Amino acid sequence: MKAQKNTMVLIFVFLLSIGSAIDSTSGWAGTKRIMTTRASKVLAERALVESIYGLKVRSAEDVQDMIAASFTGRTESKTSARISGVKFEDVVYDAEKDIAKATASVKVESMENIDGQVMNLQNKEFRRVAFATSTPSQAAPLQALRAAELDAYKQLAKRVVGFTLESETTVENYMLVSDQVKTKVLATIYLAEVTDYGWEESGDAYVKMILNVKEASEILGEPIVGEDDIIEVEGAGAQVDDFQRAQAE
Repeated sequence: MKAQKNTMVLIFVFLLSIGSAIDSTSGWAGTKRIMTTRASKVLAERALVESIYGLKVRSAEDVQDMIAASFTGRTESKTSARISGVKFEDVVYDAEKDIAKATASVKVESMENIDGQVMNLQNKEFRRVAFATSTPSQAAPLQALRAAELDAYKQLAKRVVGFTLESETTVENYMLVSDQVKTKVLATIYLAEVTDYGWEESGDAYVKMILNVKEASEILGEPIVGEDDIIEVEGAGAQVDDFQRAQAE
């Protein structure tokens, strides 16, 4: 009987310890952490594909009557490629903010890029970082960072491939009646590298990106037109559309 009581006491203590462990990890045991970290990994994989395989960039900007209030700008991107061997060097989850950061890397011997050109990458290592969240209220800074990334890609495309500019101006009786400027970009970009990223005090995001023209030429085995060996750009992205808000007031 005494042995049976001791056994029951041990079982009770064991159950208590399990309950304490569950309580202490309840903030980490749900699906939110898993979903958020997995999302950050997928976005890091996309970043690698964009860096290596490349992406299509379509952009248009329009300014009317020399007034910034009339400015409109739109940039779109698209990519699709098969990739393997991706490793995650670091995945960090901030439970308080519900934000995950994933650092992914891959070494590639050769790959066909978005333009169908076979690139001899000689086992070059690529590394990219991405963030994700499951909480809508935490998404604005991450979305601003992606917007800055797309802006950087657009600027690289304009520098490397070029762009189309259309302008129409009408003057009557020595007075400007109308003035319109449009720029269009339709290009593919690959082998771009992110060198820095972050957020300003205002909350606006920035992404610094480079394209090593000399290295890209060697990888492709053909010259790339460019005024510099390394082209550097900085993209910008905002969390709040205060421009449209100001126009509505």
